[in-house]
Amino acid sequence: MSNILTKILDHKRIEVAQAKAAVTLEGQREAALACPLPAAFGSALRSAPVGLIAEVKRRSPSAGAIREPFDPAAIAQAYEAGGAQALSVLMDHEFFGGGADDYRAVRAAVGLPMLYKEFVVDPWQVWQARELWASAVLLIAAALPEAELADLMETCREAGLEVLFEVHDGEELDVGLRLQAPIIGINNRNLKTFHTTLDTTLALRERVPEEVLLVSESGIRDASDIARLHAANIHAVLVGEHLLRKDDVAEAVRALMGGA
Repeated sequence: MSNILTKILDHKRIEVAQAKAAVTLEGQREAALACPLPAAFGSALRSAPVGLIAEVKRRSPSAGAIREPFDPAAIAQAYEAGGAQALSVLMDHEFFGGGADDYRAVRAAVGLPMLYKEFVVDPWQVWQARELWASAVLLIAAALPEAELADLMETCREAGLEVLFEVHDGEELDVGLRLQAPIIGINNRNLKTFHTTLDTTLALRERVPEEVLLVSESGIRDASDIARLHAANIHAVLVGEHLLRKDDVAEAVRALMGGA
């Protein structure tokens, strides 16, 4: 596990403890179950030759501020206009500048399925995701022991949420396969060096059963990358910084996905 991931997770546990002191787990669950069921995530991604999860992200520890000015609702509307199948919205505030306010702004602006992009360490966060009308929750293999990931996947099923199970290497992929994750995201960024290469996705692809929906994450920069992933039968991609740095976000989506 990288030092930055350890630092984020340590801070996240403090955050969640504070949130649970304000709203109990049972209180959060009750509020969540009163909300409508969200739109399907995986089927939306399968509706295109290569589905796009477009990311709404203010900043990152490695890149700093990504887009100024930053208007989450306007960005989301541009992604939708460009043809994205789903959105990913950062929940972490301390390191990524996101949060529930951004999430609600995006939810009010578009009708696309949304990923709760968070460092999930506690069931409370799953129920928050449902209350925010998320369709899917990110679970990171590198973040938790397998037994805790299994418990969180069960909570997601109870909440009616899909899971994007993120892996970085073969060992983490084995965890996802043992847990029978129906959607697996392969992050092309090495957590130790932060180097990105699509070869990570392509190398792991052959080990994944056909019925698993595969998402390639990080390091996707142009239509030729999309074409390469499509040829390898990768079902979807998650892209943020490349699109957010363009003046015309909707056009950037169309240009990127022209390779599918």
